[in-house]
Amino acid sequence: MAQILSKSGRGSRIRSKPMSEINVTPMVDVMLVLLVIFMVTAPLLTVGVTVDLPRTKASTIAGDDEPLAVSIDNKGQVFIQDTQVELAGLVPRLLAITGNNPDVRIFVRGDKAISYGRVMEVMGTVNAAGFRKVALITERMNLQKLNN
Repeated sequence: MAQILSKSGRGSRIRSKPMSEINVTPMVDVMLVLLVIFMVTAPLLTVGVTVDLPRTKASTIAGDDEPLAVSIDNKGQVFIQDTQVELAGLVPRLLAITGNNPDVRIFVRGDKAISYGRVMEVMGTVNAAGFRKVALITERMNLQKLNN
């Protein structure tokens, strides 16, 4: 707390009066720091699966290993590579093929005619099995069509 010192008329007697002004500079500094912290951390709080959406201009995914493809045709049937499987049998087959390796890349390909929910059901099943590198395969966008 700051005090104002003043001399009285006689002698060197010093009287002090309390200062009634509030110094807001430290409070503003703290608030600005908190604002910056919240602005930086808020976008990082969103949780979700990173996927490639249909019709993108994104470049191809580079990698040395051969990815495993899970496809869903226009009737909603699920295939591993070219072999049809039921959704209930998808996880055991994937675990057997990959040797319980959760780092194998798995590409999910869904036909345009089926519902988004079916694609997400298959993708959720694969993700729940512990596979961490799951991505959607899309058709590459023709840039000439975009410019016209």
